[in-house]
Amino acid sequence: MISPEDFIKLPYTPDLTEGGIAYALRSLPHTYNRMGGSLYSRMRRIVGGVAVELAFRRHLGEREVPFDVKGLTPFTEPDKYDVSLGGHRCDLKTFVTSKRNQITAMRRDPALVLRAPALIPADQFAGENHSDQDLYLFAFLLGLTTNSSEEIQTAVRAGQPIYLVHPLRTEWSRPAVWAPLGKLSLKSECSVPVTVEVGGQDAEREFIIKKYTLEPLTRVVVDLPLYSVAYLHVDCIPNARIGLHSTTRGEIYLVQPHDWGNIWIYGMETWLTGYMAREEFRRKASTIFAGSRVFQYSKTQTKNMSVPVSDLRPLTELFERVKEWEKVQKEIRQ
Repeated sequence: MISPEDFIKLPYTPDLTEGGIAYALRSLPHTYNRMGGSLYSRMRRIVGGVAVELAFRRHLGEREVPFDVKGLTPFTEPDKYDVSLGGHRCDLKTFVTSKRNQITAMRRDPALVLRAPALIPADQFAGENHSDQDLYLFAFLLGLTTNSSEEIQTAVRAGQPIYLVHPLRTEWSRPAVWAPLGKLSLKSECSVPVTVEVGGQDAEREFIIKKYTLEPLTRVVVDLPLYSVAYLHVDCIPNARIGLHSTTRGEIYLVQPHDWGNIWIYGMETWLTGYMAREEFRRKASTIFAGSRVFQYSKTQTKNMSVPVSDLRPLTELFERVKEWEKVQKEIRQ
């Protein structure tokens, strides 16, 4: 059992969001959208998850808690564990909390989180290659997001950073036939110059990116050997359409001004709540079916396994055990 005093509250810095965005963009062709919702919601969840992983590793380093990242999730395998502590594989589950009233309530009374469910998607929990000794760690990221064009405009007027992206349709980002896209070109109908970043994969499926400055109504050749295009990113809010043309596909992909989403997370802080071993989680878990209202979501999009956050174990105790374990291992090696 844990109490609010066991929560580890970490400060949030913009570089965490930047790291999350870099990962989210490159993982686009490989991620499975089990949670439903818009592409931008999915990307913000990835950004938040990676940001918390980075903050967690930073905290471990500051506390001199030995950890291993050999199992670090590659872009192509999004459900592998994140770090290893004391020989145990760890899977960090992050819930992005972005509603202002909920953030205010949590800060006023952290005990509210104790009644929240610690959720693991049922299909993920049932997956192969797990051990009963694996550890699940649960975190809440308190941070605002923009979910409409009006909110994006408000963020810009307030001088806040934005990161506008447009993920391309599956036939562009994950084509059924892996073949060159041929000559690609970009064209903007905007009244002012706009910088567009193109990200995609080459013949060996290596991810490559490049930025191009588009003058109004001037075609620019994309000089990348692309076999897929995962996303386009712009440095400002476009006031007109931007098009991408492929000679091989024989079509122009048009992105309207309202088709861009802001995946920047305005993080405030991260709460690391607690952990539980997989074997104990399995014994204690109950099922929460898709469509249920829970603390984190107005409606769950998938079936989950769950235990109350209050049933988790304190992370500080885990960290001390890890230090002792590493000390014994060093003595054995000597």
